[in-house]
Amino acid sequence: MSSAFNRRRFLDAILGAGFISTIAAVAYPVWRYLIPPVSGEPATQSVVAAQASQVKPNSGLVFKFGSKPGLLVRTPDGELQAFNAVCTHLDCTVQYKPDTSQIWCACHNGTYDLQGNVVSGPPPRPLERLVVNQRGDEVVVSRT
Repeated sequence: MSSAFNRRRFLDAILGAGFISTIAAVAYPVWRYLIPPVSGEPATQSVVAAQASQVKPNSGLVFKFGSKPGLLVRTPDGELQAFNAVCTHLDCTVQYKPDTSQIWCACHNGTYDLQGNVVSGPPPRPLERLVVNQRGDEVVVSRT
């Protein structure tokens, strides 16, 4: 009788450990999603994106804005505009297409106009616009 009792306790312990492991395997990712870790990097407020002479009319230039890319565009009319270059669909880096004068995401063929608004494709919302100031030949891009 004692041998059956020991086997029973052993099986109960194995099943209990499996149950607790399953609960932990489900709960931990949900917890990490609901309470993300604090970002250690301070938010970048402004950078010198380029020299104005580097950006020709109807062209774009990807630059580093903190830990993310930014996109500086000189429209066909010569106006400088800047955007966060991270697509709002799946975080791919967007680029300027001079042949269509649009901003394009190569991942899923999403397009934005020169105001950052979605023209076509899967992006759910517009690109974040950045403020452009020119100081001499330096193009300074900042959040707001």
